[in-house]
Amino acid sequence: MPNNSGHKIFSSPLRWYLLALAIIVIDIVTKVWAVDQFMYGPALQIIPGLLQFTYAENYGAAFSFLADAGGWQRWFFGAVAIGFSAVVIMWIWRLPAVKRWEPTALALILGGALGNLWDRILLGYVRDFISVYYGNWHFPVFNVADMAITVGAAMLVIELLFFKDRSDEGSEKSAEV
Repeated sequence: MPNNSGHKIFSSPLRWYLLALAIIVIDIVTKVWAVDQFMYGPALQIIPGLLQFTYAENYGAAFSFLADAGGWQRWFFGAVAIGFSAVVIMWIWRLPAVKRWEPTALALILGGALGNLWDRILLGYVRDFISVYYGNWHFPVFNVADMAITVGAAMLVIELLFFKDRSDEGSEKSAEV
């Protein structure tokens, strides 16, 4: 009988937590790189007129929401991220092992939330460095954690809108076995 003990992690919820951890690590490494490269230096044009790497500090939430609130928002958004992360951790844990799309989406969201939480707790703000713009129009500067949250949320919406019935059938069949 073959020894599959090395593969048990890939059939347990731990694989999704490892994905979240990878997002956190990538997010922190890229933020450290951005601080080193762009905090006191010029922006780096990736696609002139469209995409650049720069440095920004976000004291608020998405799109700098409540950035000027006086400091209490740091702890409020931190508490929200901790509570939300706890819910997502339990949600992932309770999903059937056959599911792939939903836990991937949740792991991306979890990793992004914890990546930004790391900044918020340690620094009091979130480090952003990816700037998308066209002419005078500028999208708010963002980071890898924000991208992970956005992609994960989009995946959840796609799951709920287009695949919920199919994934429910798959869960029922796996529960019958």
